[in-house]
Amino acid sequence: MLRFLTAGESHGPGLVAIVEGLPSGLQVEAKGIAHELARRRLGLGRGARMRIELDELEILAGVRHGFTLGSPVAVIVRNTEWPRWQQEMSPEPVDSAARSPLTKPRPGHADLAGMLKYNTKDARDILERASARETAARTVVGYLAKQLLEVVGVSVISHVVAIGDVWSESLTPPTPGDLEMVDASPVRCFDPVAATSMVKAIEGAKGARDTIGGVVEVLAYGLPAGVGSHVHWDRRLDARLAAALMSIHAIKGVEVGDGFTSAGRPGSVAHDEIFYDDAFYRNTNRAGGTEGGMTIGGPLRVRAAMKPISTVLKGLQTVDVESKEAVPAFYERSDTCAVPAAGVVAEQMVAVVLAQEIQRQFGGDTVDDLIAAVERYRERLDRF
Repeated sequence: MLRFLTAGESHGPGLVAIVEGLPSGLQVEAKGIAHELARRRLGLGRGARMRIELDELEILAGVRHGFTLGSPVAVIVRNTEWPRWQQEMSPEPVDSAARSPLTKPRPGHADLAGMLKYNTKDARDILERASARETAARTVVGYLAKQLLEVVGVSVISHVVAIGDVWSESLTPPTPGDLEMVDASPVRCFDPVAATSMVKAIEGAKGARDTIGGVVEVLAYGLPAGVGSHVHWDRRLDARLAAALMSIHAIKGVEVGDGFTSAGRPGSVAHDEIFYDDAFYRNTNRAGGTEGGMTIGGPLRVRAAMKPISTVLKGLQTVDVESKEAVPAFYERSDTCAVPAAGVVAEQMVAVVLAQEIQRQFGGDTVDDLIAAVERYRERLDRF
């Protein structure tokens, strides 16, 4: 089953993703990875770094002539700014006089908690790995997971449903065929009316030297019923998706389907009633496509709430860890809004979880074996 590790710091030489457990025969191309990395840079409100980072990548292992070998896949995404940071981020010892410790931790970041945990008074020891730049490596993993899902007829798409207090009121979610249209929106919103107001909200936050958060929705199409499990807490698909989404930087809330809204509904209208006409179906999708920790055969729908980015030009109040005096937090260049990009990362993490569960259920050391197993299962469901 697919598992992965990432390594690297924000301003280090590069980020590395190592992915184990992919079957042999899966098509993998550097240009496909590059496309996903470019999507991660989309969206109004991104900072200057998005224009600087070119995401130069190299497939180091596990792929031959465009197809996986069944061995671990390793990919490096090089940091094009590394020459400017070689002294500051050198793995070799440097003269202490050449160092510039960051002693004013930023609220909302991992800075202070990490400094206390690892007994360092330089926030850079923490922030470099805690940076959302790490999601570039996860995007590589997400691409590989999507390739696996694609061969068994499953597609994953994301879109923005809220920026600040501006919400899309559209009841029509995008489908895989709408992805190009979603990505063309400056805020990756499928609702053009809401998108216009979202743009104004981001520009307003930028003018106020502030940041703004929002909510993204991820949808998966083509999943058969029964993916996931009800028998153990850590096998329930809802739980695995929530954990994966909450692992993304700045995500502070997750719901499956109408999770929070349904909490205020009476039971008689909170659930998706079951009907039959040559096959089982539902007229609603309030549960988000899962019941009892398993898929029910319709679209999967999950949402993730992203807090406003913590690095604020106004300089939030903090305490210098050396002097213990009240000071403004230091400013590391940042974005006004990264919600559109967070949607792309959320898409990748959902794809990873779904690929893992598909592999857990159907196995297969080769892509052909996996495809055959899924097809047999779908045929059995059709006969039920």
